[in-house]
Amino acid sequence: MIASLGMYDLPPMVAANDALWSLVRDGARAQGIAAPDALTRGDAAYWPAWASPDLLLSQTCGLPFRAELHPHVTLIGTPDYGVKGCPPGYYRSVLIARADDSRATEADFATARLAINEALSQSGWAAVYQHFHDLGLVVAPSLETGGHRASALAVVEGLADVAAIDAVTWSLLTRHENFTRRLRVFGQTAPTPGLPVITAQGAQADVLFDCVAGAIRALTADQRHTLGLRGLVRIPANAYLALPIPPAPAQFGGTM
Repeated sequence: MIASLGMYDLPPMVAANDALWSLVRDGARAQGIAAPDALTRGDAAYWPAWASPDLLLSQTCGLPFRAELHPHVTLIGTPDYGVKGCPPGYYRSVLIARADDSRATEADFATARLAINEALSQSGWAAVYQHFHDLGLVVAPSLETGGHRASALAVVEGLADVAAIDAVTWSLLTRHENFTRRLRVFGQTAPTPGLPVITAQGAQADVLFDCVAGAIRALTADQRHTLGLRGLVRIPANAYLALPIPPAPAQFGGTM
């Protein structure tokens, strides 16, 4: 069996994520569910884990869930990170630029160089595309970085002018990374369902919901603060599937 929690696993969070998993694991085993001793990390924590029939539990992104994964996995629940201005379990992206960039509005940035983390990212691509589209603007990505932190650094270093960073990651980066002082937020996208927790073991989804919810409650206050966690909520799969799938970034040309 495979378990991974790689979406929010910055170095200062590793110990707290390990503590969370140990509580989930022990709760699952108490219900007769086989669970691995430790979390899978590195590249194997993402698509190899999500697509594996041996997946017991992982956290993915909303766009991969609706675009590719949902026929093969079961939604367990959605962690609530208490994102300001969002319903429980929802999140949004912040639009960032360099602090010394004089441009102020989305219209000013419509022709700017956009860094995205990857093509199948709700917060880094789908949300920003939809945000500009709803304003009657078209934004074209010029750089794919592989991660939100890398996108923020690309803006700092002048390789791009703007990026969309999910609000949970942005909160974590501003807490732990000094380079964020050279950035500013100039906009934010509409709330969408947050990063879902999934399993390939569909028959066990309800038991796993209880295990994860109980594990979050059992964390210490410091551990919950480190992870930014408030709890686990149920958001229907249809709320994810109803969101549009954006065009592939490659359709816009650029230098990616």
